[in-house]
Amino acid sequence: MNRLFCIIALIATLSAVGQELNCRVVINAQQVQTTERKIFDDMEIAFAQFLNNRKWTEDEFLQEERINCNIILTMDPNESNPSSGKWGASVQILSSRPVYNSDYETVVLNFADRDWQFDYVQSQPLQFNENAFTNNITSLLAYYAYIIIGLDYDTFSELGGTRYFQIANQIVANAQNSNYPGWSQFNSVRNRYWLNENLLGSNFEPIRQALYTYHIQGLDIFQEEPETARNNILNSLKGVETANRSRPRSILTISFLDAKAEELAQIFKEGTPTQKKQSFEILSKLDPSKTDTFEKIME
Repeated sequence: MNRLFCIIALIATLSAVGQELNCRVVINAQQVQTTERKIFDDMEIAFAQFLNNRKWTEDEFLQEERINCNIILTMDPNESNPSSGKWGASVQILSSRPVYNSDYETVVLNFADRDWQFDYVQSQPLQFNENAFTNNITSLLAYYAYIIIGLDYDTFSELGGTRYFQIANQIVANAQNSNYPGWSQFNSVRNRYWLNENLLGSNFEPIRQALYTYHIQGLDIFQEEPETARNNILNSLKGVETANRSRPRSILTISFLDAKAEELAQIFKEGTPTQKKQSFEILSKLDPSKTDTFEKIME
């Protein structure tokens, strides 16, 4: 009986640990003209399985520790050719993390990538090699898997995601000669190349350090110490401001505010007059396009 109990306990333990991502993939293909609509269901399943069933790190995650994320593809009818299996899409990538001592999840990544082009036919096996470019769809999915994981790690330890950004950087390097858009430094200043370049650049370490302060010393203690949490979050914004001075309106700054703008407005809406004034001044300078959102702080 003791041996049987140990076997059952081992099985229970093994089933309790697993992969890192809990990712939902959504394909919006309403504008694509084809009678073979099952291809889009197949894409959703295949892409989600690739992301969720693969082991991306050496760490073990409990089921409840997996990183919640969404990848939403809006297929481009002008770039998609169902008969040849060539597809184009604009894609929204979102990830979140739970806040300690609450049932609230905070958005960590909210990133729009308008340069997805890939080949895919129904039931196509998705193969990925970290050290070589195999095909664009697995490179795209793997790249964002590592970006999501790296940012999540940054929120739990200072610069904790570096290793995963370095792997993402290898994916970028492997794709340089693929001729697919979004991987090159020359096509745009707001693509995958530049997002990863920012994440690994020393000038942008204050933003990554801000992610740690914002979450561990801000949101995670907010229920018990709201004023201390607000002050720490305000200090994290000063770090973002420092990075922005070295390269204004960088893709990483924009991505940070795309994820946090509404949340920041709610946080500082209840702050002291000094906190309100300082946060509004910093935020409205960082992203003037979101001034309407940040004005809620001063109401």
